Amino acid sequence: MDDVIQAFTLMFTPGSDLSEIILLTLQMSAFSTVISTAIGVPLGVLVGLYRFPGKRLVMRILNTLMGLPPVLAGVIVYFLVTRAGPLGSLRLIYSLPAMVIAQVLLITPVICGLSATAVSNVAPQVHETAHGMGLPRIREIGCLLYECRSQLFSVMFVGFGRSIGEVGAVSLVGGNVLHKTRVMTTAIMYETNQGHFGYAVALGIALLTVSFIINSLALTLQERTSAPEAGGARSHTPGGKLGGDRR
Repeated sequence: MDDVIQAFTLMFTPGSDLSEIILLTLQMSAFSTVISTAIGVPLGVLVGLYRFPGKRLVMRILNTLMGLPPVLAGVIVYFLVTRAGPLGSLRLIYSLPAMVIAQVLLITPVICGLSATAVSNVAPQVHETAHGMGLPRIREIGCLLYECRSQLFSVMFVGFGRSIGEVGAVSLVGGNVLHKTRVMTTAIMYETNQGHFGYAVALGIALLTVSFIINSLALTLQERTSAPEAGGARSHTPGGKLGGDRR
């Protein structure tokens, strides 16, 4: 219990090691999620919207990559950024950018695959409506994104959840260096290896608390984003516009 109290006290103590670790964790997760979303959502929309030869194979590959082992992703990035690797001259090993690259490699297939599934479920109805109204293709895609906005928002935070709780790839390419690359998950692993089990559990509780706060804010924002959609749906009920036309 004392370890838990100590961990939560350090969480809100500016300049403490734990507050620094939490800040670095949020930076890593935010950067990797934004980059993965910028890559994965457009690709997922294209895969889910269009029919092309080999689409089923592409979806199978995406589904496979969604389960990519974090350690394997870490090994791939490690060989790329180590001093003997292709990107060795950039000296990215054991740095925040290296951890972000590893996270992007892990998260992008998840966001892309889930986005493709969300879009493919809605695309036929949107296409039928847009075709009946004579809308151009660009307007149809805009309507599709609007209809899927809630699902895509959820997909983004699924990626964030995987990012903030990942340890294998981050440990390999980051090295768990204090004041530089130590994040919440690697700190938990370090404290466990040192035999500080109580403090490791306290760090885990702190990590869950941070995740709960962020996801609660995300859920609130998602509900506000979906609210107009519910209102719009009510306006098309038989008692609404269609009822007025019958008069």
